[in-house]
Amino acid sequence: MQEQYLTVAREGVHETEINRSRFLCALAPAATEREAQDFVARVRREHPTATHNCFAYVIGADAAVQKASDDGEPGGTAGVPMLQMLLRRDVRYVAAVVTRYYGGVKLGAGGLIRAYGGCVGEALDAIGTVTRRRYRLATVTVDHQRAGKLQNDLRSTGRSVRDVRYAEAVRIEVGLPDADVDAFRGWLADATAGTATLELGGEAYGAG
Repeated sequence: MQEQYLTVAREGVHETEINRSRFLCALAPAATEREAQDFVARVRREHPTATHNCFAYVIGADAAVQKASDDGEPGGTAGVPMLQMLLRRDVRYVAAVVTRYYGGVKLGAGGLIRAYGGCVGEALDAIGTVTRRRYRLATVTVDHQRAGKLQNDLRSTGRSVRDVRYAEAVRIEVGLPDADVDAFRGWLADATAGTATLELGGEAYGAG
């Protein structure tokens, strides 16, 4: 399993002009293939008069789902270089659509490959990426008296507090890098005088 991956920080559009053709690269985070497909469809609706709306998306921390479309450009000159740029930059859970308005100058196969791939790279730089690291989810159960201080201590030591639930006891869900689990057990015992319990759950990705 991947220890970390990058994804786009937010949805955004970056525009560039190459030999009088306008290239608009729209990027968006996409948690599922359906979200990616919906984003592609939305961009196409926004640019119905464009010459081409080519797309690529990568879903999964391990890039399990990869799709690309040339949308009428010569085979392999648009969607594939877009996809390759996303993969080369280790970007996941992302959809990219490059909308082209033809300006009357043919770019040739090499020019198209550079234009579409380059446009995605420029958009990633302009819009920005964030790192998601793999975490082990862990639930700390502690009494109400100690819960407030423990939450403050967790945050002040840079721990990722993901959820807090109040019942007879307080359950605090935290995200821990695998390598930190043993050290965290010791820290938790010291911080709560041995009164808190720690239960390890599954894995997830969070901001790192």
